[in-house]
Amino acid sequence: MRIELSPKIAGVTVFFVLITIYGLFQARFLILGPQLQIAFPKDGENVADPLLTIRGQALNTTFISLNDRPIFVDQSGYFSEKLIAPGGPSIIKFKARDRFGRETEKIIHIVRT
Repeated sequence: MRIELSPKIAGVTVFFVLITIYGLFQARFLILGPQLQIAFPKDGENVADPLLTIRGQALNTTFISLNDRPIFVDQSGYFSEKLIAPGGPSIIKFKARDRFGRETEKIIHIVRT
């Protein structure tokens, strides 16, 4: 048994397959949920200065907090916040939530020498 495909049906089929693949590719960040990338300080880092400028990027978020205090991001999702670190070990906690209510949390441990 042989199935014949007309060029019109084959073209429409390829078009819809490509549209579906493109839609899934563009929706990948919505599917993954909120993402946090902390540029400074790194986890386990030793810092000398008590005044830290915490930098990073939050993707696909509607709300982000640093130690349970809301912080703001620019149009590209970058943030920069100042924080005073006490002497010795400290914990910095980030929380992000997207518009669907999904949350992610990132904890950074630092030591001020």
